[in-house]
Amino acid sequence: MPPRPARPRRHAVRSTLVALATAAATALVAAQPAAAADTWTEVGSDRADPLTESQGLASVEVPANSANRYTGIGTIPLSVSTRGWNHVGDPDASYGGYYVEPYQSDSGTAKMYRVQAPGGAWSEYVHTLGSGEALNNSWVAITPNSQWMLSGEWGTMTRFQVFPTPGANPGTSPSANLPQVSTVRLDHAVRDVQGCDFTGPTTLLCSSDDPAGTLFGITKPLLKVELSAEPNGTSDVTGHVTALRQLPLRSSCSGTFETEGVDYDRRTGTLRVIVVSPGFCVLTDSKTYRFTQS
Repeated sequence: MPPRPARPRRHAVRSTLVALATAAATALVAAQPAAAADTWTEVGSDRADPLTESQGLASVEVPANSANRYTGIGTIPLSVSTRGWNHVGDPDASYGGYYVEPYQSDSGTAKMYRVQAPGGAWSEYVHTLGSGEALNNSWVAITPNSQWMLSGEWGTMTRFQVFPTPGANPGTSPSANLPQVSTVRLDHAVRDVQGCDFTGPTTLLCSSDDPAGTLFGITKPLLKVELSAEPNGTSDVTGHVTALRQLPLRSSCSGTFETEGVDYDRRTGTLRVIVVSPGFCVLTDSKTYRFTQS
């Protein structure tokens, strides 16, 4: 009679299969919370006025019960535009109440940040462009500790710039150049970022106006950037970039949409993003879309 197959061998195979199945199930369970945490579901929208709400937006916590702020060509003061600062981008506000608007001009060697202090007074901080730095000034994002401010350049980029937050950081002065102090080095290129906002000490959500869709497989994406550490103004950090979803592109008109600024209100957990409609519909159905995590 031929010998029986050794039982331990079948047991070992069965044990291996069980172990693999258990590992796969564990990995699946572990992956589900991360996927859910990255899901931003549209919950509503409001019309965005093309003159005063078409560039950016910010929720303001100080003073208490402050209204949300918006920017557009119609919000630029005449005293600012007559000096050549004719484009305003996506603003942000520190949790302590410093509100910052980014400005650019059609030419020159500098960018400008217009700042309103918690007490209401306005001041201007100018940054002289560094070697190879783009002229545009599309957005600012202030760190939760209020001390540092991120900004990005138009086009296809692999970095965000880090500045001391004008006004909130005691090392800044309207009479001195606002220097770039460090860099966020992105692990994946981004294109035409129009706004970013911190949702935590090392996490940002950003709106991209990318028209091509070749970087992430979708056009006009909502991006998540996870930093390796909190910006500190002395050393560079890295940023891991992922695309979470395409932003809404709905209008009565056909043509090219433009995604604009983004805001995250930590008090309500609400994300808001401006999307400007194409053609004549820029006047009628441009929207500020609202999202929550689901």
